[in-house]
Amino acid sequence: MSQVKFEQREDIRVTNTGSSNMNGMPRGRGMPPPPAALPTKEGFMHEVGDALTKGAGPNGYLAWYLKKLQEDPMRTKMITSGTLAGLQEFLASWIAKDRSKHGHYFTSRVPKMAIYGAFISAPLGHVMISLLQRMFAGRTSLRSKILQIVVSNLIVSPIQNAVYLTSMAVIAGARTFHQIRATVRAGFMPVMKVSWVTSPIALAFAQAFLPQETWVPFFNAVGFVIGTYINAHTKKKRLQALRRKYQETRTTDTRTDVRTDYERTTDTRTEFERRSGGGPGGYQ
Repeated sequence: MSQVKFEQREDIRVTNTGSSNMNGMPRGRGMPPPPAALPTKEGFMHEVGDALTKGAGPNGYLAWYLKKLQEDPMRTKMITSGTLAGLQEFLASWIAKDRSKHGHYFTSRVPKMAIYGAFISAPLGHVMISLLQRMFAGRTSLRSKILQIVVSNLIVSPIQNAVYLTSMAVIAGARTFHQIRATVRAGFMPVMKVSWVTSPIALAFAQAFLPQETWVPFFNAVGFVIGTYINAHTKKKRLQALRRKYQETRTTDTRTDVRTDYERTTDTRTEFERRSGGGPGGYQ
């Protein structure tokens, strides 16, 4: 009997819950159902992120990329770095409004940058990051993390930036050793200052929050953003210098034309005297 009474009470409780509204009052037959909850900003951003990455599950893009990194790390890094380098050049040209002679942002530098990213930047980054991780493998103390940041900024970054500036000089048209050396010397310290600011922050973030297998895509993303900014800034400065030079040339030409017109209007010699070089009343 007690079991039967319990089941009846449970049925009554469920029935009352289903027939009551949000305020606990019984809902009549003619009352509409409660409105659906409006999507919040966090829910919308979650849906966007889930649509872009397919979530963090085994079928997501990030999981697929990490799997490819483990199966064939060099080829995956080459494809990634080449794609990002070409896209970086295209975006920098678009931001700086640097068009080709045909009026397009897809200049000849885009495929050259893609080749640099695939065959120079990716192998070099793979070797340098692998060596850095092996040097500090299993060392999780604060002293080891600080030492890793110091080694990265004093050894890894200078090598990568020197190779980057050398490649950019060759892509820009430098062919002699002196031209390449001048380009590297002019741009080395500005690039190193940017690296010394961003590299410790990025490396400390990776040490604290990211597993080592995700360091490569993380540093690729950071390098893509910083490289696009530096490239666009350099293009803007170059375009401004060209505009100033063009304005100075036009001003000089205008002054020359004005002076020539003035001399032509104030010259009272005849055509014969101009050609012969003699002045009015002079003898040759």
